[in-house]
Amino acid sequence: MVSEKAASEPNLPLVLYGTDACHLCELAEQMLHHRAGGLAPVIYEKSDISLSDTLFEQYGARIPVLRHASGRELDWPFTEAQLDRFLQA
Repeated sequence: MVSEKAASEPNLPLVLYGTDACHLCELAEQMLHHRAGGLAPVIYEKSDISLSDTLFEQYGARIPVLRHASGRELDWPFTEAQLDRFLQA
């Protein structure tokens, strides 16, 4: 997990916002791992929004959300094709 500060200023280009008890977040994480098959691995930080009121307010109804350091976000639901386009942009 990353801290709220790290989540708002990530050390890595991608942050996956979610919670530990979120089944959809697990699916999104599996998609990130599956996408790496044969390619360079997708490197990201996980941020548990339940640890921050600010993050929970911002992402609570949208998780999982994959956020790029540029500010682009990909909200659930997304397909593997949408994930690929997001990662390549």
